[in-house]
Amino acid sequence: MPQAERVALVTGGSKGIGRAIAAALLDTGTHVLITGRGTAALSSAADDLAPRGQRTGARVEWFAGDVRQETDAYAMVGAVVQRFGALDILVNNAAVGILVEVADMTVAQWRETIETNLSGVFYCTHAAIPHLRARGGGWIINVSSLASRNPFARGAAYSATKAGLNAFGEALMQELRYDGIRVSTVCPGSVRTGFAGSDAGAAADWKLAPEDVAQVVVDLIAHPGRSLPSHVDIRPSRPPRNVLLPLLGIAFNDVLPEPDSAPMPLVSSCNSSMLPLSVMYPTPEAAPMKY
Repeated sequence: MPQAERVALVTGGSKGIGRAIAAALLDTGTHVLITGRGTAALSSAADDLAPRGQRTGARVEWFAGDVRQETDAYAMVGAVVQRFGALDILVNNAAVGILVEVADMTVAQWRETIETNLSGVFYCTHAAIPHLRARGGGWIINVSSLASRNPFARGAAYSATKAGLNAFGEALMQELRYDGIRVSTVCPGSVRTGFAGSDAGAAADWKLAPEDVAQVVVDLIAHPGRSLPSHVDIRPSRPPRNVLLPLLGIAFNDVLPEPDSAPMPLVSSCNSSMLPLSVMYPTPEAAPMKY
């Protein structure tokens, strides 16, 4: 299908990674509907993005809604089909990160995290599948996180939802691949967006840019149809040299978010039959370290 005929829905598209994905898709000539909860932010983003589409003949529009609400999710999908005539690409990007310890997390905060990061993906996907099947195929791209496999203190809810999203995407890929619907999960590390209060200033130049993640999404869509990259990790190439776990292939600076007082593993010890055997953490009195 020529890119100029494609239509994409990007949730959480008014800022950060979602906005960068919308811009990259417009550059390819793909029509885009961005969604989010704030009408002012969406309207401003659409105005800023419009020139990107004018160069390729693509249009950008916005729709305000909350992915936590099933009716809103169906309305988003209905809006993109009504305005552009079809749907080819769903990017499940909307997410929240509420970073508090489990003992201090309220039930409302837990529900907001679960309902946004997991239920919202299900609602949007469930609404989109019939339209993708009607087109003879398409793409569903879920934006997850390296925190899905590297959970951290104060990130229990966030990491759990992203781990669940990975499993959801893997199962969905197996269900839809023979319909021509290509499902991929993208796991970024630290991204320079200010998400969940993380640093987005000059000191964060080592982090990924939102455009780096957007490039992965565009590349997935352009990938030859005979193969299916179902999972992609993307991480900063040179994070600060704090503490590495080379045997696990993990740099703790890879993982977003980075709470100010997260405990930092000091030593990873292992033997020939077990990896890892143990991880030792500093005492609470130790100076906090960022990762």
